[in-house]
Amino acid sequence: MTTYLDDQQRNELAHAARHWLWRTELPTWVLVAAVYASWFGVAIHVRELGLPLACVLLTLCTTWYLSLQHELLHGHPTRLPWLNALLGAAPLGVWRPYALYRRTHLQHHEAELTHPYADPESYFLDADAWQATPRALRRLYAARNTMAGRILLQPAFSIASIAIDAGGRFRAGDWRDLPVWTAHLAALMVLLAWLQIACGMPAWLMLAGVAYPALSLAAIRSFQEHRATEADASRSVINEAGPGWRLLFLNNNYHLVHHDLPGVPWFALAWVYRRRAHDYLARNDGFFVQGYREWLVRYAWRAVAPVVHPRFDGMLKLRIEASGEHGKT
Repeated sequence: MTTYLDDQQRNELAHAARHWLWRTELPTWVLVAAVYASWFGVAIHVRELGLPLACVLLTLCTTWYLSLQHELLHGHPTRLPWLNALLGAAPLGVWRPYALYRRTHLQHHEAELTHPYADPESYFLDADAWQATPRALRRLYAARNTMAGRILLQPAFSIASIAIDAGGRFRAGDWRDLPVWTAHLAALMVLLAWLQIACGMPAWLMLAGVAYPALSLAAIRSFQEHRATEADASRSVINEAGPGWRLLFLNNNYHLVHHDLPGVPWFALAWVYRRRAHDYLARNDGFFVQGYREWLVRYAWRAVAPVVHPRFDGMLKLRIEASGEHGKT
């Protein structure tokens, strides 16, 4: 998305960026320490807490860690990608190496949002792909567009997508990701062994009772973050979530602001939005919800959007676009 800044907003941001909190990114450094301390603090007290409570707390900590990884890949708290990668390399999220998450998420920011092929985080299919999809899988895709389906099914879709992408690359002879996967899986094996032997958390329970539910929580945040509309700005939501959700998701609920200004740190997103709330809501055509509960009430069992992208007729149109015969829709 093209960054939208008028002179006044540019001056406001430049002034705010000179504040010592913003320059030092102290809140993000505190966040890094808090996320790791909370995750390992729970892990080493699994026996005292008991497995049910430990799973709940570790799920929250793991979801928080996924939000931290998102902040790291956008250049916080440092402008050194290698250092941010080091801070986010621990396999606490289990399913995907940080480096691959960084690659696909930055592609998402560069893509036409919701595009069935260009946007790696799109939940839409084009018409041809839908027609080629088996009937049982169509039902799963449709169920995934409800809030209940997103919570229960999206983690499985994500895990399968990661595995299929990695397998496809290796079968095609593209081994560039092999070192990343090797390091991630080796670290994950060490982590799972430590959890089971030293902490009393069985490896299978970490996978099924912590890592999978953490993706479910993250799926609440991404539910209807983007919609399929003509204008770029109107595709991204403003969600006035409560303070607990905002902390868990690091203010990514102000999603239009994040896409508009991805370099703004998490602790400043609310400030940026509130100074220009009217402008943002005008630009996104009032794409606003009053917290995640609103989505849960309205779309718990009802699809929020069709599976087939309403603005793409099929592969022929995509091939025409790719050839440059027509401009981007």
